[in-house]
Amino acid sequence: MGAGDIQTNIQQEIEAGPSILPGADEEAGPLDLSAVLRRIKEVARVLDKFQDLREEGRSRSEYMEQLKKDLEEYYGYNRFMLETLLGMFSVAEALELVEANEGRRPITLRTNTLKTRRRELAAALINRGVNLDPIGKWSKVGLVVYESNVPVGATPEYMAGHYMLQGASSFLPVMALAPQEGEQVLDMAAAPGGKTTYIAALMRNSGIVFANEVNPLRLKSIQGNLQRMGVTNTIVSNYDGRDLPKMMGTNSVDRALLDAPCSGTGVVSKDPTVKANKSQAEIWKCAHLQKQLLLAAIDLVDAGSKTGGYIVYSTCSIMVEENENVVNYVLRKRHVKVVPTGLDFGRPGYMRYREFRFHPSLAESRRFYPHVHNLDGFFVCKLKKVANGPKDSRGEGKDGEASDSEEEGVPVEDAEQEEIDAAEKAASKAAAAKAARNAGSKRSAPALEGLPPLLVTLKTC
Repeated sequence: MGAGDIQTNIQQEIEAGPSILPGADEEAGPLDLSAVLRRIKEVARVLDKFQDLREEGRSRSEYMEQLKKDLEEYYGYNRFMLETLLGMFSVAEALELVEANEGRRPITLRTNTLKTRRRELAAALINRGVNLDPIGKWSKVGLVVYESNVPVGATPEYMAGHYMLQGASSFLPVMALAPQEGEQVLDMAAAPGGKTTYIAALMRNSGIVFANEVNPLRLKSIQGNLQRMGVTNTIVSNYDGRDLPKMMGTNSVDRALLDAPCSGTGVVSKDPTVKANKSQAEIWKCAHLQKQLLLAAIDLVDAGSKTGGYIVYSTCSIMVEENENVVNYVLRKRHVKVVPTGLDFGRPGYMRYREFRFHPSLAESRRFYPHVHNLDGFFVCKLKKVANGPKDSRGEGKDGEASDSEEEGVPVEDAEQEEIDAAEKAASKAAAAKAARNAGSKRSAPALEGLPPLLVTLKTC
């Protein structure tokens, strides 16, 4: 091959790039998904080296618009979700995340140390035809299942409570919480009981665990798992988490875990409808509820606890509005500071994102992604309560607290926020009135302190 042939091939490669943007006649033709996928890859390649590969006269925004259209058609995401992902990650990494969301995460088990050891459990399951390995150095109780000749949710070991089928990402908040024996610990949104039973196992069935769940239909799953796993130190309650400070009393527990209800944008592989049915308004409404729940969780924890005083906040969302934004808000409202999670992997939380500006300590929070860690998308942040009671109206910016200038950068529109606030206040008053009517015939959780470990179900409806 001569020099002229080489030059011709190079020239053809350069000239081949511009053809990836379709003309008007091509756009009107029938949809060819294989062609769409090829164009996605080509556009991503051009955007990665835009100055070298772009077509003359074409802007970056044209390529980005074509990429979004193709991703909508091929993967089924709505425009809001795509713009969020492309705002959080580079084009190449956003495509890795989108592709990772198309596959399911590995099946994982958590050994119940109240009844067995991981080595003994692994040996028993291998004898039943289960191919598995330890989940990784970061967990001493996790096992990952590659394949199985038997249903892993129906083995004798499962029925006997030797393990819990549990996503690996949901181990992380409990590991960050690090409950100690003899403490009083709250799991504010407990169903179906995976985190609650993990907390009880770490506490070796000592102390008291308060497992709260607002949805009465999900209480049976908690009760069933507690019984199967041999947990005897847990009280199950059915309250709105925002009302728990009134029901249990403020400063009444040593530690609290809030795995908050969220948009689910980190678990697209489990619920593909998330790709198309989320909007910015819905994300803000989730964030509003999360702020109220986290404030309630903080109020329940005693800053004077000799062993505790910690709150862990987690979500299965990757949205900044539901994660760093929520924590940044409570830093201004309560005497808390962000502390290290104790997790030795995961990406640090955002300190800057678009218009947002967050307290520098939020770098201590941790983010987990399907394409990086092969886990569901997850956020974990650990807080230390340094004093009881609310702060004054202006944050002072000490001990990891955010000052007024570090408030979340994109608030809800004032009119929308007023509507949300009015609705939340009305709901809160209704719940308080209902609780007052039932108060005469029911004992609150603190009244059970000092009794032997037991399982009690408190119902408010």
